[in-house]
Amino acid sequence: MADDMVIMTRTFELLNWLLPRAETFPRGYRYTLTRRIVNRTLDLNEQLIAAQSARGAARGVALQHADDYLQALRLYLRLIHRWRWINDGQYRHVSRMVAEIGRLLGGWRKRTAQQK
Repeated sequence: MADDMVIMTRTFELLNWLLPRAETFPRGYRYTLTRRIVNRTLDLNEQLIAAQSARGAARGVALQHADDYLQALRLYLRLIHRWRWINDGQYRHVSRMVAEIGRLLGGWRKRTAQQK
């Protein structure tokens, strides 16, 4: 359960870092890619909250959805880095944040699968 709280803290930190930067992305992409980045990050957080309160198969489903959102976010982050919307240092930083969330999520999914 302690790891569950760590992932929530790390996801909050990701939101806190990413959302202000999304405001600086090109205006022409505000309703497409920028919105997807913001929504996927918020969706990830919401699925983790759902997983905390769920049990059994419902928890596994919520964690799978969270993993799906995390995978999409990784793709979008690679794109915005390639398009130079974030610099190399910012990309390294956010990539480390996402990788840590991925490790925590993978551990939580593994523990949930073992409890079945």
